[in-house]
Amino acid sequence: MQINIAIAQFKPSKGMIEANLERLGTIFSQLDTLDPRPDVLVLPETALSGYFLEGGVRDAARSAGDLALALDATYRTACGQEAAELDLIVGFYERFRNHYYNSALYVTVGGAAADPASRIRHVHRKVFLPTYGVFDEARFVEAGRQIAAFDTRFGRMAILICEDAWHSASGMLAALDGAQIVFVVSASPARGTSGPLPDNVAHWQDLIHRIADEHGVYATLAQLVGFEGGKGFPGGSFIMGPRGDIRVSAPLWHEALITATIDPADLPLARADQPLLADLETMLPHVQSELDRTRRGEAALVRWEAPAAPVVAPAIVSRSRPAVADALEHIAAARFDPDADLLALDGELTRRWLVEFLRDEVTRRRGFRHVVVALSGGVDSALTTFLCAEAFGAEHVLAIRMPYRTSSRDSLDHAQLVIDQLGIRSTTVDISDAVDAYTRLDPEIDGRRRGNIMARMRMIVLFDHSQKLGTIPIGTGNKTERLFGYYTWHADDSPPVNPLGDLFKTQVWQLARHVGVPDVIIEKPASADLIVGQTDEADFGISYVRADRILAFLLHGYAPAQLERLGFGADEIQLVKRRVDSTHWKRRLPSTAMLSTTAIGEFYLRPVDY
Repeated sequence: MQINIAIAQFKPSKGMIEANLERLGTIFSQLDTLDPRPDVLVLPETALSGYFLEGGVRDAARSAGDLALALDATYRTACGQEAAELDLIVGFYERFRNHYYNSALYVTVGGAAADPASRIRHVHRKVFLPTYGVFDEARFVEAGRQIAAFDTRFGRMAILICEDAWHSASGMLAALDGAQIVFVVSASPARGTSGPLPDNVAHWQDLIHRIADEHGVYATLAQLVGFEGGKGFPGGSFIMGPRGDIRVSAPLWHEALITATIDPADLPLARADQPLLADLETMLPHVQSELDRTRRGEAALVRWEAPAAPVVAPAIVSRSRPAVADALEHIAAARFDPDADLLALDGELTRRWLVEFLRDEVTRRRGFRHVVVALSGGVDSALTTFLCAEAFGAEHVLAIRMPYRTSSRDSLDHAQLVIDQLGIRSTTVDISDAVDAYTRLDPEIDGRRRGNIMARMRMIVLFDHSQKLGTIPIGTGNKTERLFGYYTWHADDSPPVNPLGDLFKTQVWQLARHVGVPDVIIEKPASADLIVGQTDEADFGISYVRADRILAFLLHGYAPAQLERLGFGADEIQLVKRRVDSTHWKRRLPSTAMLSTTAIGEFYLRPVDY
């Protein structure tokens, strides 16, 4: 019996269950146009609410029974009261026996009138809850305790949710329990720009391949798309055969509906060609015995026979050094090169990623069609403007040049190069009179204070134009500046959307070349242009190339002593570390005294885009 499977790569509206159900209805209404019509439709993890809800989990959680009723009603409204049966897998936040879970429901909707709750085939509650990096699941939901296959009208299935699949034992347990198809639903934000796919998307393909190929099962991955608070869900969903072959895949960044017809009769053929599951079943008692031993903390008892008589090794006379010794010596002598390009990124992937981020964050989540950018003539603001022009169209981008009387003429000219190349709208506001009017109040004002005033005045102009024109300001700061605290607090960091904030300066240069920023802008010394002759690297006392590599290692947890062993100098390591450690306060919101158990940002937790 062949099975027609569809995956809806879905972009939910944050926390809006009813609105997402309504959008799901539009997907239901498309099913009759597909040939063949799907038997099973799969939606991603937390598809009806969005993933990063934090304290909003309590608002979004539903019982499986209530959700089954709502899904059946939505399906019948979209497809008619007598619509053919459809098996549906949906990720959701579940309320069950006074606990909250990250769950996935398998339910049959449509067909003969019946209580949909009685047609629930399975509820899988996520077992492995990521609580590291950007994830904090264990704070808001409880862990499930079971990975189990279950019977449906199409055969025996199993469901895993996101990190469940990153543990090899999960796929093994599903297969041992008789699963023919393992459905993986995920809300996995993209990370890593080293190749044509985000690094974790490439890893997903490897993970699902291991489940399918090792156990001879069909496996699917259904991913969210869209952005939540700057974290981008990339999509890239797929359906994979029992030999680890991808049958169909969805695009990155966009909603999509993909379908494939699979035949469970392929499973015994695949398992005969590679009988790893049968081998595991045969050896399972011994594997179980070893698992029990390791849980008890007992040492393995391994015996072997001693030689029957002493063996005397023959003398070896070496007249020449063997080739293998040369190779080993070469490897041992190889030394890490701290100037190697450790931060290389895939320009096309990164460009698409940031353009989609801008479209999602500005237009979809905040409802703006026009943006304003402070275009200084430097590479950061130039790259940001290029990305905005692609994301929104040149006619929707306003560049504002804001020179002070001591600003470099090159800054104005280079900004004009960008304006002319992109065909965007522009205006120039000279901030000299406004800054001087204030600084005349204190004849002893120094260059540092004057530079801060200039930076804040530029933000006044930027935000005022934003208010005047009904647009939103776009930030231009890069990751190196943010980590070094090399910006004016509540000035350069003020715009609410920033596409470059997770790119080191050296990565900004790479991406700028890829998108076509003029070479004269990329190649000139970086400068805040607040003081005549000022350059970033002179202010830092270290080049961006060296600083970025040290920062990358520090952020990954390397200690200074380890960096010295990698070839970095102690002085430059301490310079970078001191700058980062002394500017944490600039990267945080103002501290608020916590007096209650409902303190905002401590107990009352709602994400910025909730």
